[in-house]
Order: sequence, then C-alpha cells, then structure tokens
Amino acid sequence: MRTIEIKANNLQFMFHALNNEVGGTFTTNLKEVELKIDNELGEGLIRGIELERNTVFIEFDVKFKEDVKFIVESPKRSVVNFLYCSEGKLKHSFNNNDATNTVETFQTGVSANINTTENHISFFKDVYVNSTIISVNTSEKSSAKHHINSMVSERFITGKIADYSYVGSYNLKIAENIKQLKAIKQDGVVRTLLIQGLVNFILAMEIEQHSIDIESAQNPTGSLTAFELKQVKELSEYINNFPETNLSVTELAAKISISPAKVQEGFKLMHGKTLNSYIRFVRVKKSEELIKTTDLNISEIVYTLGFSSRSYFSKIFKEQYNCSPIDYKQNIKLAATA
Repeated sequence: MRTIEIKANNLQFMFHALNNEVGGTFTTNLKEVELKIDNELGEGLIRGIELERNTVFIEFDVKFKEDVKFIVESPKRSVVNFLYCSEGKLKHSFNNNDATNTVETFQTGVSANINTTENHISFFKDVYVNSTIISVNTSEKSSAKHHINSMVSERFITGKIADYSYVGSYNLKIAENIKQLKAIKQDGVVRTLLIQGLVNFILAMEIEQHSIDIESAQNPTGSLTAFELKQVKELSEYINNFPETNLSVTELAAKISISPAKVQEGFKLMHGKTLNSYIRFVRVKKSEELIKTTDLNISEIVYTLGFSSRSYFSKIFKEQYNCSPIDYKQNIKLAATA
C-alpha cells in the first residue's frame, strides 16, 4: 500500500503537497485547484475549491494502480467532513485505528475528529472512484462568524466524547446533483457561484439523509439493492441522452434487467417522479434548449422529441415554464434583437 501524508492548513498548500507526493499536473484558477494524474500511481483527477463560510469541496475522480491511503491532518473538533461516493468505494478511519468504515456507491458518510487529529482515506487498487468530500470548518472562530457552521458543529461536534464516523443509506439524488456540478462549463465568478449553490444543496441533502437515517429505522432505499440503484442511474442517463425514446416502461426495465416495479421505485427515489413523468420532464427541458439554440419550429421540435401531439406538448410546456412554447420562442427572438 502507498501511504501519502498531507499536512496543510489550506487547500492550496494541500494540493501542492499532494502534487509533490503523487506527481501529475497542478493547475489553479481563482480559488479552484486541480491535479491531473497519469503515471505509475494511477490516472484521473483530484480537484478542490474553497467556498464561502470556510467550506472546502474536494472531488476524487481517479483509479489508482495500487492501494493508496491518504493521511490528512485535521484539528480536533474543528472540521466535519461529509463524504459521498457516486461510483466505486473508499474506506475511512481515524489515525491508525483498526475500526474502518467503507462508503460504497451512492452512500453518504460523515466524520468528525473529536479525540484524534488524522483522517485516513483509503482507495482500492484498480477500482475507479468518483467521490466527494465537503469539509465544513467548525472551529470556534468559524462557528461564531457563520450560523450554518455553528449548526453543523452543534449537530456533529457538541456533546461528542469520541470520534464520530457514520455511513448512511443509499441516496441517488445526490449523484444527480454531483453530475450537474461536473457539467458546469462557465468561468470566473459565474462558475464559483454555480458551484457554491450546488455544493450547498448537496450538503443540505447529506445532512437531511443523516436525519432520515437517525430518526427512522426504515430503509430509505426500500427493497432496491446497490446494483439495482446503479441500473436506475444508467437508465436515467439513457433517457437524458435519448429523450425521444418511445419504449414502454416494461421495455425500458428490460434494458437494465430489473422489474418495472423496481424501476418505478428507483425513479421515485432518485427523481421524485414516475418513469413516464421523468421522460416528460426531460423532453420538455430538452425542448426549451432546442427553442433557444436552434432554428427548429415548434412542430419540428415536437417530432424530434417524440411527443404524440403538438397540443399536448404545448400543455405540458406551459405547466413547466408558465408560458406557451410559441410565446417563449418569440420572447427569445425579441431578447436577441433588443
């Protein structure tokens, strides 16, 4: 196993230290840093950004060629880490404690150093991992200055006498928001604000998941296994790529080899919608994009996206955007010539 110790008091220093240990190409843009790796240790990227309220967001999108353990220094009672795995798995422990927790695909995790000063994060050889860590500074100074930091401290630090480590239930909605985060293409202040908004939303969802798990003995994932949840995610991506699909629920379920009932259960968990409702939502969203970015007329858009009729399309478009597609297209033209 390769062990890498990181001792740094801010994100820039942390990534410089990481660069010295693992090699790769280090870049920085405003408060965002990125390390691309393609060497004997592994391939992929690690990126991070410093956000408001002394909050740090770090993403691992990597596959290592050997077992790798990162030892990250963390002051007692000063940081709460929120972990999530979109793909793969990783292990977490405190110091050299034999007690470890494994965060699997779609699972959340929370850790807070109460008695110890190190977090050990381990990656498995040849396992592709896409995971995120949101670190909230809960020191007395940050908690006094920022109400949210104080609330996080009260929830996960106050009254604790031992290091706190928790692995939660499966949550597919977080994976969808992380996908949106990765898709941000804007630069400068717009990029920072979009990232800040999504990270705040993801943090809220992780805390909510913790509350659900603690307060309820019920399993929020129902009868679905981790494999079935992953299949539902893949079907969601298929629908986003091919919104014009006219396959039935049974036919779509057959594509991922799980029952229609479990497909419906998975879509309600991930999107809060039935499968057919989600297809309609994606089609309308795509239609809005086509109206803005192409010269297609409304009838052509209706045909392109597989809607059964123009009147039905106009009805559901207005329900979603409070405006008919024709009026929306005219407003886009007026805005372009203003």
